[in-house]
Amino acid sequence: MDTKSHLLLAGDIGGTKTTLAIYPLESTREPSQGSPRSPVDQATFPSGKYASLEAVVAEFLQRNRWRVERASFGVAGPVFHGRVQATNLPWLVDESTLSDQLGAPAKVLNDLEAIAYGLPYLNADDLITINPGSPEPHGGLAVIAPGTGLGEAFLVWDAQTERYLPHASEGGHADFAPATPLELELLDYLQPRLQHVSYERVCSGIGIPNIYSFLRDTPSTHHYEEPEWLAAALAGADDPTRVIMEAAEARKAEICVATVELFASVLASEAGNLALKVLATGGVYLGGGIPPRILPYLKPDKFLPVFSQKGRMTDLLLNVPVHVIRNPEVALFGAACYGMLQMH
Repeated sequence: MDTKSHLLLAGDIGGTKTTLAIYPLESTREPSQGSPRSPVDQATFPSGKYASLEAVVAEFLQRNRWRVERASFGVAGPVFHGRVQATNLPWLVDESTLSDQLGAPAKVLNDLEAIAYGLPYLNADDLITINPGSPEPHGGLAVIAPGTGLGEAFLVWDAQTERYLPHASEGGHADFAPATPLELELLDYLQPRLQHVSYERVCSGIGIPNIYSFLRDTPSTHHYEEPEWLAAALAGADDPTRVIMEAAEARKAEICVATVELFASVLASEAGNLALKVLATGGVYLGGGIPPRILPYLKPDKFLPVFSQKGRMTDLLLNVPVHVIRNPEVALFGAACYGMLQMH
């Protein structure tokens, strides 16, 4: 097929995998009514096997000789002047280079900004609700996404366009602020080892081994023994986070359960911080790969007291809706939503 008839190329670019998809553009419809859920072609590629995003794009488009009208990509990392050095990848992703390759306008978004573009168009099947709350009409929205790292973004209502406008953030790199005596001990343990202890260092895939090591090494009432089988599994693992998470999910080791419990508490606290900072009275969304895996640790009776425990702002936060995004392709969906919104 050789066509350029109103087609959009969208992509979710991550350190492990890159997913690309082709969507039809419909000039008379908003994303909520159109086709960001209905790609006509989609494929996932192992990012590490390619020298650049351009190489992945070229291989994908050649499969069906696609020619596109525009493109939009969500990439992990801060975007400045249309360029981003991808996190965990030796790729410099540049809008002008991609536009020249495609012969069509290309837009590069921060991956959390891409997710944010999709938030207003998610439906009930995409979400698991922790707190229904009482959302304010056109209230601010926030997304916090612990995956490999910790991403944050927010949206504000624009009365002129009658749409939510997403804004990227690097809030995951802000200073970790302990909220309990145990978290104070965690900070004391990590600070001499890391110098700067950000929320990402404790509330992400790269943070889970830090919490685990703290619980294993600290000689206090919170000390946990490491079973021999677990020590052996971790010693031989390329990804210790996966070992810890799987053991916690199966409740095979008390130290792993305690690790995820502490992780979930920090996530709840920082989600509440983010809600206050951007006044997210419309809702807070937990994205990334980890929240859907730890739902038993995010039950309302555990999550909400920590999320809302902000002194005089407690009642405000108890009214904020909180949802877990369970759609694993939300970043791709959001990038597609961005591309379709450019039609309007």
